[in-house]
Amino acid sequence: MKPICIGDYCFNHHHLWIQYHKYLPQFVEVAVEVFYPRDRQADGLIMFNHGFLIGTDLFYLPKKIAGSLLNDNPLFGVHPSAYYNYSRAAIDNNWAMAFVTATHLQASGLPWSDFGGNPRVGQEAFAVASYLIKYGATDEFYKGDEHYENTAFFDRGVIEEARFLRSNNVVFAGHSVGGAHAQVAATGFKAMQDIGKRNMQLFDPVIYDRELLPKYSRSLSSWNEQDIAQPVGLLQLSPVDQKIWPLAPGMQPYREALAENPMPELMIIGDCDCACLDSSAPPAWSPDSGTVSQFSQLAPEHSDSWSIVANLSNGSHCGYLTECDEKCQLADGDCKRCKDQNPWKAGDEEAEFTNELIRRFLGIYEPGQPFSGDFCQWVQSDVITWLNTENPMGAITMKPFSDNRYIEYASPSRCSG
Repeated sequence: MKPICIGDYCFNHHHLWIQYHKYLPQFVEVAVEVFYPRDRQADGLIMFNHGFLIGTDLFYLPKKIAGSLLNDNPLFGVHPSAYYNYSRAAIDNNWAMAFVTATHLQASGLPWSDFGGNPRVGQEAFAVASYLIKYGATDEFYKGDEHYENTAFFDRGVIEEARFLRSNNVVFAGHSVGGAHAQVAATGFKAMQDIGKRNMQLFDPVIYDRELLPKYSRSLSSWNEQDIAQPVGLLQLSPVDQKIWPLAPGMQPYREALAENPMPELMIIGDCDCACLDSSAPPAWSPDSGTVSQFSQLAPEHSDSWSIVANLSNGSHCGYLTECDEKCQLADGDCKRCKDQNPWKAGDEEAEFTNELIRRFLGIYEPGQPFSGDFCQWVQSDVITWLNTENPMGAITMKPFSDNRYIEYASPSRCSG
């Protein structure tokens, strides 16, 4: 489709197929939403993995068959950006923002739901981010791919006109199960390949343009380094993980890799969020140091991890959303926490807080560069200083940890001087 441009930013929607590895007959169909500057000079990309609330529905396959006759695709009817509309944060920093939706069927009874724990979803986000870096906002990637250089339709100008990033810097972010999926992508290509080999999830993706008689890219490992996504940050909003082998092996090995990665990593939780604090396996965070949590794996005690967590008072599982969704409300509806409180609802001030959080997070990066400081400079950055207060904005308040600070990280004495 042709981009829709309003003011200085444009929107486009793309459809791709991804094969996880050329030797594996495993494919996934994805739709990509992307916002980028009209002048195609974005300083970086924030790649957002959406939560379980959005996905294919019971009528996906009939719609798919009908769409093949009408030149339509039911995945184009799924719009994560409508629920996570943080475009203002990207615009203020001259960054692009993208979302990916895939056809995952984790349970035959609920084919539209993704219960988490599947590293493949994070692999897809990484593959799509790299696609956008190399080929830009286009479905016709093959016209400029070296793979087809000696063909009649080869035209590198198509790709040059479609590119919109002037760096390969990517902040991987996500909400709910998407927050855990983002953990996978944030480890980077080499770690994803190494962990994938150990866990029988080989990853060296090939991109296809369609199902029948497709054109395809070379494997990601053969791309130039500057065309492959370089993770420069991780932002998790109430991450939810699961471990149900072999369907959902969970993200633990990826969190262990991130614990050794000197890169800004931030987790936000809410004290009224049962989904990430009670239902997730393991929970996102726990006040008990003896309890294994996602955060304890990201930031082991006495380690040099860069991971930081902050706890939002009255924070719910769906309060981050800019628009209400009935499926997400189910996660908060049965929550036994905060019975006498009023947790934030979608579209309320928590959504505004999230937009401001992302704006400040992206603001720590110099144009086209990864974060240039050390860990203590990360702790003292604008976004963390802003979070480490009782009342960062409006009616939003943060809940203190046991040491009366509003942020928590491993080995706090590192920056005590």
